[in-house]
Amino acid sequence: MLSDDELDRYARHLVLREVGGVGQAKIRGSRVLIVGAGGLGSPAALYLAAAGIGTLGLVDDDAVSLSNLQRQILFRTRDVGRGKVEAGAEALKALNPGVQIESHALRLTAANAMELIGRYDIVADGSDNFATRFLLNDACFFARKILVSAAVTEFEGQLATYKAFDRSHPWPCYRCLFPSPPPPGTVPSCSETGVLGAAAGVMGSLQALEVLKEVAGLGIGLAGKILTYKALSAEFRTARLAPDPACPLCGPAPTIHALAAHG
Repeated sequence: MLSDDELDRYARHLVLREVGGVGQAKIRGSRVLIVGAGGLGSPAALYLAAAGIGTLGLVDDDAVSLSNLQRQILFRTRDVGRGKVEAGAEALKALNPGVQIESHALRLTAANAMELIGRYDIVADGSDNFATRFLLNDACFFARKILVSAAVTEFEGQLATYKAFDRSHPWPCYRCLFPSPPPPGTVPSCSETGVLGAAAGVMGSLQALEVLKEVAGLGIGLAGKILTYKALSAEFRTARLAPDPACPLCGPAPTIHALAAHG
């Protein structure tokens, strides 16, 4: 049962036929982990907290810097120097006191990924490096958790949902698209190439939307597809992704058997 406060707070959800009280209860009962409280994780966290996700976990070992504020809308100028998960949890609780915020001020590693991910129903990847992206893909596959992965650079972004662990459908995983991480130093970082703050906001908001669709069972998700966005030409495009029979993780003859492959 929703409380009187929840009936008022989520009134615009409740009048949606596709959501209603049943859908809102599913949202309230869900546990979502956001990895990376940056340009993607910030808008995703705000919208998920506002929507009433029951438990929201934040993973980030960084502190807020002044250069973050151009796109990381979870923070304020007064937060510069504070830990991101500490400042982020404070902002999210101020937005919606009914959401349980779990702060993880750490870097995701092969040693802690499975234990941490195992506490949640679904994972939103807003990380800024390939090592973490591949680690999350593999860990979510083994833990049988849905992964909603977003990325943004300069004026473009991409978004996909991965659930290759579900063998009832021929879903691909992240490694079906990118078999292995690029060599270190070959892909410029955000600090080198730049990123339009609002473009990160678009992708983070879409990421939150796909998470809500998954937890509440709404519409058609992005599993087996990838959505790309080009801000300069205002173009969205969705393409289908097929499983790779030679995928080292989810193919019929996998060569990755444990997270130990990440060192």
